Amino acid sequence: MKRKATTRTAPAPKSSPVKTAFNYLSVMVLAAVLILGIGIGIAFSSTTITDTRNVASREFIDRAAPNADLCVQYGASAMVMDTRLFVSLNPFNVYVSQPSMRPGCVLRTNSWNLLEDRKLVTNEQVRDCKNRMNTFGFTGDLGTSPEINCVYQNDGAKNFYLTQSGGTPGQTEQF
Repeated sequence: MKRKATTRTAPAPKSSPVKTAFNYLSVMVLAAVLILGIGIGIAFSSTTITDTRNVASREFIDRAAPNADLCVQYGASAMVMDTRLFVSLNPFNVYVSQPSMRPGCVLRTNSWNLLEDRKLVTNEQVRDCKNRMNTFGFTGDLGTSPEINCVYQNDGAKNFYLTQSGGTPGQTEQF
C-alpha cells in the first residue's frame, strides 16, 4: 500500500491586533490632519481683509463700483484708469502721466435705457455709440454727476490669466 503524500501548509500568519490598530490609527490621524488643513485654509481665505491698497477679488471691485447693485445687475463693475499721453515730435518722445484709478461700471448694450430714462445721455449720443458698436461706461454716482463715456470693447488685448484656467462663460464676455 502506498501512502499518500501529504503536504502540510503552515497556517497564515495572523496580524497582531496591535499592528492593525496602529495602521487604522495612522490613517485616521492623516485624514484628520488633511481635513484640519483644508478647514484652516478656508478660514484664512474667507476672513482675509482687503483694503484700498489690495484689490484682490472681483467682489471687492463689485462693492466699490458706483451704484453697485445697478452695475452688477445691468453690466459689469470695472476699474477705470485715467492717464494722459504726451508726444513731442521734435525731438520725438513719449511721456505718460501718473494714472488715477477709480471704480466704474460698463453697461450692457440692452441696458442703455437706464441712462436715457435719467436723461444722462441724449438720443444723438446713443445713436453715435450704437453706430460704432460700442457701449457706455461711467464713473461716479448716477444720481449726482457721473462721467459717462462711449467705450469700445477691445478684443485685441486678451486676458492671459484666462488662457491657463480655461476661460469664462460666454455671456460675461460680450456687452
